[in-house]
Amino acid sequence: MPPEASVHEIAPRSGTAFTLDKGERLTVIDPQGEQVADLLAFVRGDLDEVISSGRTLDYASRIYLTTGDPIYSNRSNVLLRIVADTVGRHDFLLTPCSADTFRIIYGDAHPHRGCFGNLAAALAPYGVAPDRIPVAFNVFMNVTVDGGTGELKVEPPLSQAGDHVTFEAECDLVIGLTACSALQSNNGSFKPIRYRIDPART
Repeated sequence: MPPEASVHEIAPRSGTAFTLDKGERLTVIDPQGEQVADLLAFVRGDLDEVISSGRTLDYASRIYLTTGDPIYSNRSNVLLRIVADTVGRHDFLLTPCSADTFRIIYGDAHPHRGCFGNLAAALAPYGVAPDRIPVAFNVFMNVTVDGGTGELKVEPPLSQAGDHVTFEAECDLVIGLTACSALQSNNGSFKPIRYRIDPART
């Protein structure tokens, strides 16, 4: 990765939002290992066009995406393309964790707002309302599927310290990114996520 791009850190159980220009590369880094990052992308000029789990998985015909795979919008346009991946196992199946997630699954009486709440807060200044938040691309998440019963199981991420995934923007985007807040997704602990933005290649 080029040394001139600065690295930003997302604190555990928090999130951020930023713009990504066409051609720029976003690298999401797991600095300590076994930590998930929820990634959203919206077309900057039309926020109704957004990252789509359904379209992406439909066109890929598989649930695990890696280097070379495009990530599509709800209008079947490519928003991002994975250009480097040191892990090869990510999840595009489960929605961002929320206060309701922690209430329903974990039984928390005073639940954390989760990735959904963190994304909603971070994206609000860009004009993204909570009801516009779709299923995220869950970087480093490891969800297995039983081929017989269809049961989903959240396993510890396969990412180790320093593992990363790089995406290239196919258009001007607004990005939402978190350090996931769910214990089960992160093998029982909360850790930071780092990211960097590199300029378009000439």
